[in-house]
Amino acid sequence: MIIGLTGGIASGKSTIAKWFAENDFAVIDADVSARKVVEPNEEAFRKIVEAFGENILAEDGTIDRAQLGALIFADEEKRKILNEIVHPAVRKDMLEQKENALVSGKQTVVLDIPLLFESKLQWMVDKIIVVYVDYETQLQRLMNRNQYSKEEALMRISSQLSLEEKRKQADAVIDNSGSIEEAFEQLTVLLTKWNAMK
Repeated sequence: MIIGLTGGIASGKSTIAKWFAENDFAVIDADVSARKVVEPNEEAFRKIVEAFGENILAEDGTIDRAQLGALIFADEEKRKILNEIVHPAVRKDMLEQKENALVSGKQTVVLDIPLLFESKLQWMVDKIIVVYVDYETQLQRLMNRNQYSKEEALMRISSQLSLEEKRKQADAVIDNSGSIEEAFEQLTVLLTKWNAMK
């Protein structure tokens, strides 16, 4: 079984992903893949330098993420170009890791994909778990965690599909508005119900 794990910023998805890893499930993290595919001597790295020029490189020859971010942040067209390079490379990397996990005998593989719905990657998984918190809790946690002002936090939350929307499209929802123990308990019950073997 391939489980897609997603949520919203500050919903606690990373904590749930960590639980899966600590309990010996194979977890493949889209963010880790995204960093990996843009390392020097990766194909996506070469394409990015071709598209955006060498001035996006840091002194050590890696991509200066802040520099590139500033470049694409204000420019929809450039952001699209970057996504068309990075997204297929990330998907390919994750699918290779998934195959390796299955070959090595794993029964359940968790794909941790923050923007699973936004990137329309439902086809990559059999079941989708959304880690959910109510809007107020999400806002408070994000402000506390990142020391954001309310405006900064709201801007980041609104840049993603709302948790209410994600919740509607999920096969299962882990409500993380309470304690983390309660969330883990919901997860354990769910995995038993789904008969998810490690």
